[in-house]
Amino acid sequence: MIDDPTPSDLGTEQMAWARRLKIRHLESFLVLDEAGTLTEAAARMHMTQSAMSHWLADLEELVGTSLVTRGRRIQLTPAGLIMKRLAISVLGDIARSHKELGAVAKGLTARLHIGSVWAGVARIVPRALTEFQVRYPHISITVSESPFGNLLEGLANKDLDLVVGSIDSRAHREQLAHRVLYEDNVCLVVGKGSRFWNRQERGRMRLIDLQHDHWIMPPKGTLTRSQLDAVMLDHGISWLLPKVETAAITTLQALLQAGDYLGVCSEAMARYQESLGSMQILPLETPIRFGPVGVVWNTGNSSEAVRLFIEQLVLCSQWQDAATAPPPAPAPSAA
Repeated sequence: MIDDPTPSDLGTEQMAWARRLKIRHLESFLVLDEAGTLTEAAARMHMTQSAMSHWLADLEELVGTSLVTRGRRIQLTPAGLIMKRLAISVLGDIARSHKELGAVAKGLTARLHIGSVWAGVARIVPRALTEFQVRYPHISITVSESPFGNLLEGLANKDLDLVVGSIDSRAHREQLAHRVLYEDNVCLVVGKGSRFWNRQERGRMRLIDLQHDHWIMPPKGTLTRSQLDAVMLDHGISWLLPKVETAAITTLQALLQAGDYLGVCSEAMARYQESLGSMQILPLETPIRFGPVGVVWNTGNSSEAVRLFIEQLVLCSQWQDAATAPPPAPAPSAA
């Protein structure tokens, strides 16, 4: 009589394919998905097309199901989408561990990679970083600036540990958590090249009176641009085309100093630049709401450093809302 397999035996059998899976399989599969054709993928992997086809067939045999639908361009099957998600997750963890091992080799015990939009960089991230590193000097930090959509991709790929940005529908994805830090608005700004620099009139300006000016706007698809376009439509300005579109604050700064332009940015960034004397805000008759800014993180990230930095961001937002100075930083402690 043959004994029925135990649950542990079944688990071992069902996971056999995963034990035979190699990192190279995952890397090659992501290259194939990005390339779209076996020919292009083979060229990128420095393989022949025949070898690439054999590799794909072996991978599909290994997992026991078809991963792509072949045609002029390959399409991922439902199983292929699962494999892609696995590849992104595993390779992200490996890249993260590689960086952490490098940090340990340099005498660092933890690291954080933070992504932020302009508003966060201007208002809350620098102060939070300064206070945080007083408390936890052993944690190494990298900061990246980018539009919010790009930052969320980095969060999903585990290239980033947390993101400071707009809390809109994009932050309500599966496996993401968030906390609102403050509310922000959209501002019009000018530099020393503008005829509005050191404007004497005290009254607020109307958007319709500015429609013929030279505008510098964020790219389409960004929340700032969407909010501005909506308000312009409400004011009967539907045809305005910007002279320049840019997501780079350095480009905006340089153009505002060089020519007679109107710039668009978050109020947090505008207030910061105004304090430095590099921009001035044009007060508008109708305020343009940007919306909540907050911190977003992956619920699967159990890093203590992430938890501690989220706490620091919340503290800094409370200090600013209360318009009070923060308490003295305590002595550094182990985290």
